[in-house]
Order: sequence, then structure tokens, then C-alpha cells
Amino acid sequence: MSANASTFRDRPAISLVLPAGDRVLVAMHGAHVLSWCTADGTERLYLSPAAVFDGRSAIRGGVPICCPQFNTRGALPKHGFMRNVPWVLEESNAESMAFGLRANDATRALWPFDFHARLHVALAPGQLRMTLTLTNAGEAAFDFSAALHSYLRVDEIAAVRLEGLQGARRWDAVRDVRSVEAVEALRFDAEFDSVYSVSERPSSAPLRLVQPASVMEIVQSASCTETVVWNPGAALSAQLADMPDDGYRQMLCVEAARIDAPVTLPPGASWTGWQQLTVL
Repeated sequence: MSANASTFRDRPAISLVLPAGDRVLVAMHGAHVLSWCTADGTERLYLSPAAVFDGRSAIRGGVPICCPQFNTRGALPKHGFMRNVPWVLEESNAESMAFGLRANDATRALWPFDFHARLHVALAPGQLRMTLTLTNAGEAAFDFSAALHSYLRVDEIAAVRLEGLQGARRWDAVRDVRSVEAVEALRFDAEFDSVYSVSERPSSAPLRLVQPASVMEIVQSASCTETVVWNPGAALSAQLADMPDDGYRQMLCVEAARIDAPVTLPPGASWTGWQQLTVL
């Protein structure tokens, strides 16, 4: 089977379904991965039921593309602009599809550089791999940061643990404290927002998101030098207009990122970063 045109909440999207039943759905707005279901019918990504689908706003949940800026670390709108603009389908086959975004008048009004961004989404039984490539198509070098802001669906956040970050340098953004992660497994009982320098962690083994009913392995490219882990907790979740008050209980963001040291991309050069999610 190949990619098929679809809609989601009256907005254009593209779906891909494997013979075994694994499926992925990507919105044209932001090349935003909205849904990934494994063959058993289990949804593996969290999409807020209150997410806004107006063709302009960022979508809460799924996998937003944060680029060419992460969060408010720069002069651009929060998380840049690539998640807020339409992309095009560049190619597809029975197991993958690729979406593209090229500089245009709207992007140049925010960021005066020529570029080609490409998101490749590859589906395999029990596995999703997302690869972001940014190419400098202009005549001047530019700096950027990027993240695949994956919202992973969980049955109950209090029953979740995330393994594999012990020994990594951590910046706790909630408390503005820097340390080295001491625990073998992270658990979540309040707002959690931390940036981990995974390029220096002692182990190169995959991260493991462990729940009572499933285990997911999370791997990212070496070019993504940070992993961001985020759960808003009860108080912040109640303040987010595009998320239910108890939405924090069903999600955990584990993001593949390049943010602490932005990439300088010369003319004609490309950068690639990826994240792979595998259900064991």
C-alpha cells in the first residue's frame, strides 16, 4: 500500500497503512505526525482532544517539528515557524513518505534565509522513524536549532518510568538547577521539564519507556545531542487552553533535540537528525 490523501478535523492529511495494520497519519500543516497505531490497534502518540486545527496554530500533541528555533531561545516565535505552515508531500512508497518545506515569502518575513526542510516518516511493524533534514539553499550561512517534539501516549503517567538517562548532564528547567542525573529510572508525579545532554551519557543503549502494558525503545541520532523530557503536571495542564485539565496523565514528551549548541549550516550543506520509536 502507499500513502493516501485523507483529512483530519477537516484539514488535509496523508495516511500510510502497512499490510499488518500498522498505520501513521501526518497533517500537511507542519508535516505534523498526528497518529501512530501499531497493528494491535494501540495508539502510541498523544493528541490533545482540545488541539486547535485552524491551519495557523501549532497542534498540541503528536510530533511537532520545532525548527529553526527551540522554545523561546531566540527572536522567532516559540519553537520557530515550521510547525505552523503548510508542507507538501514530496514522495511516498509502501513503507514511507517524505514531506518538504522550502523558503517562501512568509518564511522569509520571519527568517531571511533560503532553505529546504524535509521530514521522512518511515513505518515498519511496531516501529516509527522520523528523520528531519535541513539544507541551506542560499548563499549565506545560518544558525538553527531543532527538535522532534514527540508526545508519547501513556496509560497513566503515575505508572510510567523512563530508563536510560542516568549519568547524563541535566538542566531542570522547572527549578533552573543543573546536575547529573542520579536515578536509574525517571518517574513523574509533578511538572517535569528537563534537558539532558545525551551525547555525554555513559551508555549508548536506547531509552526505555516502561508501562505495565508495554515497553517502548527510543533511539535518536548522534546529531541530536539533547533529549528533552516534559510533562506539564496537573497545575500547568489546567492552564493550557488546548489541553484537558487531566491531559498530563496520558502523555509524556521525549524529544530528540539539537538545542544547546545550535548548528551553523554553510551554503549547500545539510543537517539530519532522527528519532526512532520501537514497541517491544
